[in-house]
Amino acid sequence: MAAAVLLSAAVSCKSSQKPEKELFVRDTASYAAGLDISGGGDVVKVQVRDPWDTLVVRRTYWLVRREAASDSLCSRLGATGVVVKVPVERAVVYTSVHAAMAEQLGVVEKVRGVCESQYMTSQVIRQRIADGLISDYGSSTTPNVEKIIEDRTDVIIASPFENSSYGAAEKLGIPIVEAADYMERHPLGRTTWVRFLGLLFGVGDRAEEMLAQVVSNYNGLKALAASVPVQERPTVMLERKYGQAWFVPSQSSYIGTFHKDAAARYIFSDVDDTDSRPMQFEEVLKRAENAQFWFLKYTAERPMTYDDLKQEYAPYANFAPFKNRRIYACNTLESTYYDDITLRPDRILADFIKIYHPSLLPDHQPVYYFPLSE
Repeated sequence: MAAAVLLSAAVSCKSSQKPEKELFVRDTASYAAGLDISGGGDVVKVQVRDPWDTLVVRRTYWLVRREAASDSLCSRLGATGVVVKVPVERAVVYTSVHAAMAEQLGVVEKVRGVCESQYMTSQVIRQRIADGLISDYGSSTTPNVEKIIEDRTDVIIASPFENSSYGAAEKLGIPIVEAADYMERHPLGRTTWVRFLGLLFGVGDRAEEMLAQVVSNYNGLKALAASVPVQERPTVMLERKYGQAWFVPSQSSYIGTFHKDAAARYIFSDVDDTDSRPMQFEEVLKRAENAQFWFLKYTAERPMTYDDLKQEYAPYANFAPFKNRRIYACNTLESTYYDDITLRPDRILADFIKIYHPSLLPDHQPVYYFPLSE
């Protein structure tokens, strides 16, 4: 059945009580490649594209206002997608990013359970888990489905992974909302997914305000950095080797975009694969030996040092940023970096600009990246 017919059916099923706010959401095409939102009033259509083939729609969701969710309407819509009654009141959230989104949207009380609680970085979420206000359902691959049912869950919010399923959770009859923000290649594309969660939790206006502010901040910082002449833009290398290969990020990946927008020249600007390209160490050294900056991430209970890096792999000492002490690192265990990639990419961009061009942001205090310790 065509979307237009389904939407007209929603009108005939509308509650006689005038809704306080419309669910209408503006165009999302500018940044998010994997998310399409349309409609308004009592029914909003959300299409999530397959992150590994964006020409394919992976899931279609119909967000139906509870007051208008008649059995006949839900049956018709359910034939062409997944019906979710909104606003959601009791959500299970699998990832730290989406739990942090709920907190920032002011609906943390609607998060009734999480998976992988040890990876939650939001202090508010962690405290609510400790206080027993949020249940811990264990591993996202084998969650405690009996507890999910017992807690009368409305919806499960999870990140999809290629060629994987949600196991027993798929058999519960509870809508699973696939939030694939982590696959967006533009930093603001990730942020755009806050619209979807805002609509789910009934705070669409708040989500729009958050998104508009972040977009304005990010683009303002990008414009500021664009004033730097090309010849004054430093060269940069990223990350480090894992196992036998160095997975070099694509220049059009979210991290490559960050550094380009911060007015830096990425050494591997010719790498334009889907995400990253594995290279042998020797090839990376040959091309990036004289880079001016080196940025990397690590996870540890204490700050990484130059000695730590050298002990990990002695040839790292051959790179100019190692010799010149221009390595900057982010400890993802001690920061909210992975949450803020989605929620506050403007803050991450500000860190990069401050490091590359300190005179442009004299008052900015770094939040994520700091000089590697001696």
